[in-house]
Amino acid sequence: MQERTSSTERYTRGVAAALVAVVTLILAANAGPARAAEQDPAQQRVQQIIAG
Repeated sequence: MQERTSSTERYTRGVAAALVAVVTLILAANAGPARAAEQDPAQQRVQQIIAG
């Protein structure tokens, strides 16, 4: 039979799990494709035509 865990231990595990979840969400929000430093000339030309 398993021993009962203390409320302090459960609270600590819950806080640790919450911190891991927050860090994971922050990292996921910041992850993504890197933007190009400069647009290629063809893309700039298309944007100029669209802008009028």
